[in-house]
Amino acid sequence: MDKSLYVAMTGARATLQAQGTVSHNLANVDTAGFKAALANTQAFRIPGAGFPSRIDAMHVDQGFDARVGAQRITGNALDVSLRDGRWLEVQAPDGGRAYTRAGELSLTPNGQLVSNGGHPVLDQNGNPMAIPPHQSLEIGSDGTISIVPQGEGPQTQAIVGRMRVVEVPRERLERGLDGLMRDTGATAGEPLPQAVGHSLASGALEGSNVDAAGALVQMIQLQRQFEMQVKVIRHGDENAQSANSLLRLGG
Repeated sequence: MDKSLYVAMTGARATLQAQGTVSHNLANVDTAGFKAALANTQAFRIPGAGFPSRIDAMHVDQGFDARVGAQRITGNALDVSLRDGRWLEVQAPDGGRAYTRAGELSLTPNGQLVSNGGHPVLDQNGNPMAIPPHQSLEIGSDGTISIVPQGEGPQTQAIVGRMRVVEVPRERLERGLDGLMRDTGATAGEPLPQAVGHSLASGALEGSNVDAAGALVQMIQLQRQFEMQVKVIRHGDENAQSANSLLRLGG
């Protein structure tokens, strides 16, 4: 009897964890550049002495959905939409390198260029970018930032830096708890090469690739699955109590 209870219990736990993943996706359905998290379950045989009859239903993090989200024209010079496979390099809270496709950039009061999460955007040399006072700004398709200095004419337009945009395979990236991606490849920790050619479009944003309707359906399915597993646990407990009663009567 304890075998069925154990299987149902681990299944209910994995279902709750999957519901947490779907809830996280739904909460970020309007977050620019967000990639939907993927979750699944798999059977895991519990090791140990004796006959291997205990099977755990284990929650598995399958990474993220790398599909490009819908494009939205904003007209804001600081909004950028990255090409498929391109990632913007930013400075993580721990000081290391991290990657994002959230192109909703902004300037701090002291002129530092940051992502929508407040993470400093790095230049092609790996340093945080600072933009001097200006009256107009333009971001090129290769990540080059040009400005017309404050109080000057259009003929004084000058390049002040180039954002570090890299091309990295999706399977090498892993999302951290802060929502940023890290490189987990063989050269993890080493700077990735700057992407060449057309890498982004300015004045536009990539939306979240979460399918809200599909996520809601998945949430309902997971809820019904959880209820079924709880019923199995309850019925197993009732059967155990009935068996104990019969044993007492037989004694």
